[in-house]
Amino acid sequence: MSSQHSQGWLSSTDRSRHGSKSALILVDLQNDFLPGGALPVPQGSEVISIANKLSLRFKHVIATLDWHPLNHASFAANYRARVPGEIVEINGVSQILWPTHCVQQTTGAQFAPGLDQSRISCVFHKGTDPEIDSYSGFYDNGHRRSTGLGEFLKERAIKELFVMGLATDYCVKFTVLDAVTLGFVTNVVRDGCRAVNLKSGDEQQSIEEMRMAGAAITDSDAVNPTGSTKSARQKEEC
Repeated sequence: MSSQHSQGWLSSTDRSRHGSKSALILVDLQNDFLPGGALPVPQGSEVISIANKLSLRFKHVIATLDWHPLNHASFAANYRARVPGEIVEINGVSQILWPTHCVQQTTGAQFAPGLDQSRISCVFHKGTDPEIDSYSGFYDNGHRRSTGLGEFLKERAIKELFVMGLATDYCVKFTVLDAVTLGFVTNVVRDGCRAVNLKSGDEQQSIEEMRMAGAAITDSDAVNPTGSTKSARQKEEC
């Protein structure tokens, strides 16, 4: 990871107050993470209405998508005698094995039904490298390659992020932790997230981890983005 990313690009003065521009980050609101999908997050469909409500308050609405090749290293089906939930090591990175999910160009990888996509100005794909997973919307799990999201936000002088989506204890958490490290004022919209909870208590532990890292925990009714507008969004170059 470059020194620019590791040190963050906002000064301590900027981080001490909310910036003039904000963005809503919608994490992995995809069919396979909803009830009936390949990797369902309990009550995952409940966050869609919250995403639609919040999208109206922001000029910049950005989405991430899991976008895996079929031979992805995180899929238990790609190993002999392995099952979802087992942990393996791939190129020095610990990896939980998952059911095959969000495969590129499949229905499971598409946005969830009912999500108002008209407000989304840019989409960033992650998990595209078959050799490493990418929970965060900013980097792969080894922090070896950027998705371009951080650079996109920096170019637009966006300083504050509101993050919601699926799932609290994986892709939301790691997106939030990277956002804080990069120097963004970062808010977790708690009622806009749902957790996998492979282990009891994972959700609460993740919330506390994000809070301890420096993220604020809020609810959708309290979201009041700075520099927002209710005018129609403009499609941006990703």
